[in-house]
Amino acid sequence: MRKDIIYGLRPVTEAVESGREIEKVFIKPGLKSDLAHSLINLLKQNNVPFQFVPVEKLNKISRINHQGVIAQISSISYQNLTHIIPALYENAETPFLLVLDSITDVRNFGAIARTAGCAGVHALVIPSRGGAMTGPDALKTSAGALNRIPVCRSANLAESLRYIKDSGLKIVAGTEKEGVLYHEADLGGPSALIMGAEDRGISPALLSLADIKVRIPVFGSIGSLNVSAAASVLIYEFVRQKQMSRKK
Repeated sequence: MRKDIIYGLRPVTEAVESGREIEKVFIKPGLKSDLAHSLINLLKQNNVPFQFVPVEKLNKISRINHQGVIAQISSISYQNLTHIIPALYENAETPFLLVLDSITDVRNFGAIARTAGCAGVHALVIPSRGGAMTGPDALKTSAGALNRIPVCRSANLAESLRYIKDSGLKIVAGTEKEGVLYHEADLGGPSALIMGAEDRGISPALLSLADIKVRIPVFGSIGSLNVSAAASVLIYEFVRQKQMSRKK
């Protein structure tokens, strides 16, 4: 029996009510029982991601009598952004956060987390829906970094960015289409770096909240860097500038 899933209407309901960390819930469309409706309302109230999927997908996950509902247990414990930033200031640290906007490729996500762990990023902020799941593949690619860096799951990234700005952090957007060259930008002080989806970049709603937009020059025939490679370049520019400011 798999230990990373919970199946059945009542067991999944009890897991959510007890505060278990749920990565995502898969639900068969058309469930009409009172318990099914109660579960969906409970998921919405607790900002637990869920998705309606064909029964064939549920059967691929588990052949056990799942009653049309399977929950995937999270491999990590999510943190609260509103607790992390004040704690960093209280510890006299300069906050450096990484916000990932709908990065869906698990390996890219894991590789970015690994770089963030090496560079001393204080926390990752990811969307509740539309991003890669923090499952075993992401953990493996991150070399365990996802178990060491606080990960904050946000139901609304725009609201989270506004909170980050109100907390005194500068919002820096990594975008290939506009902005100043990354090494010419002032990246000092409390900051949050946003990296966007592999195919479409940062969403316009989030990009509009950026204080600085930075780009990495590309000279070859390939038009852009892989998002994990771009994140590595930008993250370590923050590190470089931080080290240079300490030497002054």
